[in-house]
Amino acid sequence: MAEHGIEDHSFAKRKAAARFGMTETSPLPTNSEVDSALAEYQRLFAAPDHRQTLNAQRLCAVEAMRLLQRFNPKLVGPILNGSATPHQTITLHLFSDSVEAVSIELIDRKVPYRLTEQQIKMSRERQQRCPVVCFSCFEFSIEAIVFPTDGDRQAPLSAIDGRPMRRGTLSEVIKLLGPHV
Repeated sequence: MAEHGIEDHSFAKRKAAARFGMTETSPLPTNSEVDSALAEYQRLFAAPDHRQTLNAQRLCAVEAMRLLQRFNPKLVGPILNGSATPHQTITLHLFSDSVEAVSIELIDRKVPYRLTEQQIKMSRERQQRCPVVCFSCFEFSIEAIVFPTDGDRQAPLSAIDGRPMRRGTLSEVIKLLGPHV
């Protein structure tokens, strides 16, 4: 995951299992165990470069969050928690009852984008399809998932540990950067 930019935990585990000759029924680590090992790898083998790349990713997230400030953006995932790889996509949660409003904001600011959809796990029983606005900032890719305006009250469940995702506000991300902003 660290070296090849793989973001999908299941794919990474299957690829590693195949590489080591394990069968489909072999026990594999949990997503949390994979993330812990990834963080340890980064600490041991990529510390200075990792910190520099993570700061660049967070700076890009801050710029995107400022750009989309009217949609109450929140940063989620590995860039927020510090375990991001150099290839990581920056994931934001936006809150608007209209994906068109987000599109218009990007058009007005002359930011090229594309729209997709993503299935989001809101609880053990409920999934929700959400529009995703994809664009670039500096050399990084950004996926901005658009939730309804009141979607700020309930964070989706993390694919890593099944708990509600931690969401970082613009001021929280700026604090993570310290004197870099």
